[in-house]
Amino acid sequence: MSATAIVMLLVSIIIVWGGLIASIIFLRLRPEVEDLYEDPDLVREDEERASQPHPFRDT
Repeated sequence: MSATAIVMLLVSIIIVWGGLIASIIFLRLRPEVEDLYEDPDLVREDEERASQPHPFRDT
């Protein structure tokens, strides 16, 4: 392998693994919030839509 190929390999490894490590650190510091306010109108609309039959087309 040439020096350019080795450098590009190292850069790509650092980007991939660095992104993974950064994502893990971010999620540990700021976990997903689960107790958010839900709009009752949106919940009702979702329940109504779920009770209706699935639309389909005969093509």
